[in-house]
Amino acid sequence: MSAALLIIDMQVGLFQGQEKPHDGERILANIQHLIARARQRQVPIVAVRHTGPQGSPIAAGSAFWQLLPELELDAANATLFEKSRPNAFHGTELARQLNAAKVEDLYIVGMKTQFCIDSTCRAAADLGFKPLLVADAHTCMDTPALPAQAIIEHHNATLGAAFARLINTADVTF
Repeated sequence: MSAALLIIDMQVGLFQGQEKPHDGERILANIQHLIARARQRQVPIVAVRHTGPQGSPIAAGSAFWQLLPELELDAANATLFEKSRPNAFHGTELARQLNAAKVEDLYIVGMKTQFCIDSTCRAAADLGFKPLLVADAHTCMDTPALPAQAIIEHHNATLGAAFARLINTADVTF
């Protein structure tokens, strides 16, 4: 059984934009810890970034589109994908690449909880992977309807009930 770490949308424009992610520094530190552990155990690291249309703040190649430099991810040490929908599998080679690497356990982290984290967890389960949502390594921003903390807690409960296994950063061993 093989594992991979999937990092979703940890991009400059989303993380350092006008709206700050809930508990961003702790989430970033947890993801950095998981990257180090994955490298140590030679577990594949996949980073997916959301690409907006030309002219948008997160258009391909723009400063905001870039992965956070603090993650130290590039094509030499990770598989990088671009997506244009919340589901990281939609219209990408992600499933094919994970299947080719015989990945079963897919550890999911990143942003934004109620969009890309949610839809990717659900899709991973539907595609036959075993998604593990790292409960303390995903985040979002407050919305007019709900504070980010409530969104995160709700999604951990919902996704953990039917779509993914919940695990905390400290318990990930790959």
